[in-house]
Amino acid sequence: MAGSPEAAQEEAVAAQGREPPAGGAARSGKRAATAGAGALQPAKLSRAELYKPPTSEELSRLKETEDLFHSSLLRLQIEELLKEVTLKETKKKKIDAFLHEINSLLSAIPETPETELTDQAWLPKGVKVPFLQVPFSVKGRFRFLPPAELKVVGSYLLGTCIKPEINVDVAVTMPREIFQDKDNLNQRYHRKRALYLAHIAQHFSKEKLFSSVKFAYMNSNHLKPIVLLRPQGKDEKMVTVRLHACPVPDLFKPSRFYPSKNNVRTAWFMEQSTPKEGATEPPTPHYNNSILCDTVLLSHLHFLSSAAADFPGMKDGLALLKVWLHQRQLSKGLGCFSGFLVSMLVAYLLMKRKIVKMMSGYQVLRSTLQFLATTDLSVTGISLAKDVDASLPVLDDFHQAFEVVFVDPSGLVNLCADMTASKYHQVQFEAKRSMEILDDRMVDGFQALLMTTKPMLRAFDHVFHLKHVSKLQGACKKMQLLNELMDRGGNYVAAALPFMVSLLARGLAGRALLVTHSLPQIPEWQIDAEPPKHKDVGPLTFGLLFVPEFAASTLEKGPQADHPEALDFRTFWGEKSELRRFQDGSICEAVVWEADTVCQKRLIPEQIIRHLLKLHMDIPESSLCYTGALLESVIRTGQEASGTGEEAMVSVVCSYDDLSRKLWNLKGLPLTVTAVQGVHPALRYTDVFPPIPMKPIYSFHSRIRTKHLLLPSEEKPCPAYIAPLKIICHMEGSGQWPQDKEAIKRIKAAFHLQLAELLQQQHQLVCRPAVTHTDVYKDGYVFRLQVAYHREPLILKEVVTPEGMLKYQDTEESRQLELETLHLPYLTSSLHGLQQQHPVFGSTCRLAKRWVSAQLLSDSISEECVDLLVAFLFLHPAPFTPPSSPQVGFLRFLDLLATFDWKNNPLIVNLNAGLTDADCTEIKNKFVAARSRLPVMFIATPKDQWSSMWTQERPSAQILQRLLVLSSESLRALEEQLMDPLNSQDVKMVFRPPLDFYDVLIHLNPNQIPRHLESVDRPLKSFSRGVVKNSTAVKILFPVVDYDPVQCYLQELRDAFSDLALFFYDKHGGEVIAVLWKPLSFQPQPFKVSSMKGRMVTTLNNELVCVPNVEAILEDFEVLGEGLVKSVEARTEKWTI
Repeated sequence: MAGSPEAAQEEAVAAQGREPPAGGAARSGKRAATAGAGALQPAKLSRAELYKPPTSEELSRLKETEDLFHSSLLRLQIEELLKEVTLKETKKKKIDAFLHEINSLLSAIPETPETELTDQAWLPKGVKVPFLQVPFSVKGRFRFLPPAELKVVGSYLLGTCIKPEINVDVAVTMPREIFQDKDNLNQRYHRKRALYLAHIAQHFSKEKLFSSVKFAYMNSNHLKPIVLLRPQGKDEKMVTVRLHACPVPDLFKPSRFYPSKNNVRTAWFMEQSTPKEGATEPPTPHYNNSILCDTVLLSHLHFLSSAAADFPGMKDGLALLKVWLHQRQLSKGLGCFSGFLVSMLVAYLLMKRKIVKMMSGYQVLRSTLQFLATTDLSVTGISLAKDVDASLPVLDDFHQAFEVVFVDPSGLVNLCADMTASKYHQVQFEAKRSMEILDDRMVDGFQALLMTTKPMLRAFDHVFHLKHVSKLQGACKKMQLLNELMDRGGNYVAAALPFMVSLLARGLAGRALLVTHSLPQIPEWQIDAEPPKHKDVGPLTFGLLFVPEFAASTLEKGPQADHPEALDFRTFWGEKSELRRFQDGSICEAVVWEADTVCQKRLIPEQIIRHLLKLHMDIPESSLCYTGALLESVIRTGQEASGTGEEAMVSVVCSYDDLSRKLWNLKGLPLTVTAVQGVHPALRYTDVFPPIPMKPIYSFHSRIRTKHLLLPSEEKPCPAYIAPLKIICHMEGSGQWPQDKEAIKRIKAAFHLQLAELLQQQHQLVCRPAVTHTDVYKDGYVFRLQVAYHREPLILKEVVTPEGMLKYQDTEESRQLELETLHLPYLTSSLHGLQQQHPVFGSTCRLAKRWVSAQLLSDSISEECVDLLVAFLFLHPAPFTPPSSPQVGFLRFLDLLATFDWKNNPLIVNLNAGLTDADCTEIKNKFVAARSRLPVMFIATPKDQWSSMWTQERPSAQILQRLLVLSSESLRALEEQLMDPLNSQDVKMVFRPPLDFYDVLIHLNPNQIPRHLESVDRPLKSFSRGVVKNSTAVKILFPVVDYDPVQCYLQELRDAFSDLALFFYDKHGGEVIAVLWKPLSFQPQPFKVSSMKGRMVTTLNNELVCVPNVEAILEDFEVLGEGLVKSVEARTEKWTI
């Protein structure tokens, strides 16, 4: 295939579609609006080039591609990515030169005289010891001597370090003379190490070579300060050299540091003068591990370099794995899954023959992910130690001391010492998900795994923050974690975190698949500043991923009252636990959570978390900021702050089901009803504000006596908006149907009359027939029935040619009818089904539409189009899982809008899994071929593969561009707000549109806006709208249906001025209509009597020309909307009259 046209085409595509590197705005792509510029074109090749036989090199490459990669495209993408992230040779030369200079500077640092460890007066003013010396008093003496040797360790030498952040690790060996016996005790070694680095940093800070000299904690571990050096000038961003101080080999006896040994004395740590009688000292495994890590730096380097020797695939595989970890925010912070760790893991797999040196980078990635997905290191640890020395600790010893176990080649160091079990489970979960994605032919695995970032807010269903980590000090007291605190050098965050997460995991067992936490990170600091305290990690963030079926259950059933486990259950849940009798007669402990509405049930996990943290860890509710459902307030209905309308939606659907049963069973119709299909958004659970049962108050209306009809009264505020819920009634086919389109319309009108009559007689429903439909008032809702005949669209397509031939072609009328009677019912039933599988689908759609409407764009993009965009997030969630909360669904909707490459790709929404792999490929190919003729936003579904019917007319290129800008800005603002718990911001900000963009604002009179209560910021005073909530009324006068004066006014404005201006409005209670002049209409045009609408004549260069008569137009705006328009504000600073 390499010599074939497809290969050439793919090469060309790869060459043009370069992705930005992982760090940048991956996935953005070019976003120009027109299809011509920037769209991908196949490469042109001559016939001879196309058909020349493949060379042997190409053949072997093809064989490789077939064996090792899913497709040649994937191979090209991976090669392209590796080019982006690997270091160029020129950079390497510069870095090497920089390292040589550091080496010569280090040997020239002067010695210092010997002093007590606590006497630090010899340190100059400009530097502070980068270590929290608590308690301060400690035995031992210190002097500075130049380092015994310098070695570059880590990924730089192996060639596996990747951009954007190039770190070069240098091990500085401290000479034996500065150590004494017992330096392993009570942080003496750590303090000497910190003083050693402080002295180096102070000398380096005077050198011209460096643009900055700073301190940092290695992986945010307080016991391990390091020095960061960056070069001067424009290369400052190029590299960071990290200096690690380490002891000479065989300084300490390894047996002192086994996980069960103690090296921190309680009396010293608690500052007591004498140790307690007979008290045993607790083991300090983390402390021991931190010293051992320094002793094995060089041996790890040798171990890795022998693994990487003649194994080019390892280098590529590690680069891919590092990008994979980086995109999932797993590679930085305390207890992270670092690049070093993943390198050791690949070496382990090589040792165990799970990987062989023949493999490509992609296979290394797959094998490593496969291993991670299937191995739980928190249960069965692994070890790199080859020869088993009987004196060395065994894996069980490590499991007792650490949550996750991966032992290094020396058999002494646990490489995962700081990692919590929950973090490892997250890595394991991500690896499982990634393997599913790689094996799924329908997903672009490369894009999903390596190009998409997974910030916590978009990856987890609910997120909450612990605002003040200092509260964990009290938690350590309450949970009696003194030993852990000693072990971790007083770091209460690291000591309490594993306990906190396992507490939550137990409380949410069954509800949550995954409970995870952000990694505590401490930023670097200036050398003259105090070292950061434990609380400086800032707020901690926790993420919950739900099991959708059980997340919202109100009952937590415990063991039977007489079982021994019952006591444990009671102590765990505290006073919330009570005895209950169940239907099967058993009497059990149980916890019942208060929640009435669906939206409160979704927040039961919040109740659980607040209760458990208060009960077991003394963390007050005020320290928690739970951001799981902050956005849902914009789709709250009515004044009471209870639900978000799910219940209202269900009652509409029940009423509709009942009506459809009645229609099926109507007696006395000449033809039977074959199908009843709802098309209104409320019947697929995606109506932003579901209809509420209403009964009109007669005093608010005037009556037409002869017809028993109500009219809105002029003196009173406009009546509440009652939406007609449209239903299509399919009648059976029969030879009696006429074959003429006008006659069919008459027959349908007759059916509408008869349906009204029969429903009134047989079911006492109040009906109001019309030519095109019949309105039925039932349970306080108004349903609009429309009769359909399946052959009518075909008859509308008939055209007679001049020769008298009959042929069929699509007409505007037939298209519209097919849309209403075929496509819309199919879409509604498919999405109704999607809601049954994913309970938050409807609420997510509603949030998305509320946002589109709040941006004044609801008339510029169809509701069905937004519903399909949201459906895409649930059907094709890779690399995520389908959303289980409306908020995370909405954030992903904004991200999809902003980052999808609309110009070069169709969005394929595979409803009911109706498309195969081959279909998708065909759609993509046809799309590329016909790009210029297709709508700017192209959405394909199984029943609509080629026409993208919901986006045919709108959005236009300009509106799509505006949507992209608004969505990326909204996403940025929201993520900033939701991730910053200390500033309690108003998340409704992104639902308040910027109005400075428009030329004219028409302010409306609130008492004539029927949906005023739906606005984002609830109005303080509301008007009585002439209806009462009531669903039982039977004998009533028919209410005023589908009457929204603002929509009528907008229609008039558009009819009159559509050639001069665009009109924007938020249909959910907006108080402003925004107007944008069309720039072309403001250019002077030659005087013609026919085109004088809204224009006036002036002279320009002695010629008569027409220009828009803006003053008159603004006056027309007021005249047309008399009584509705409060004022017209012309913002003339943008244009002149």
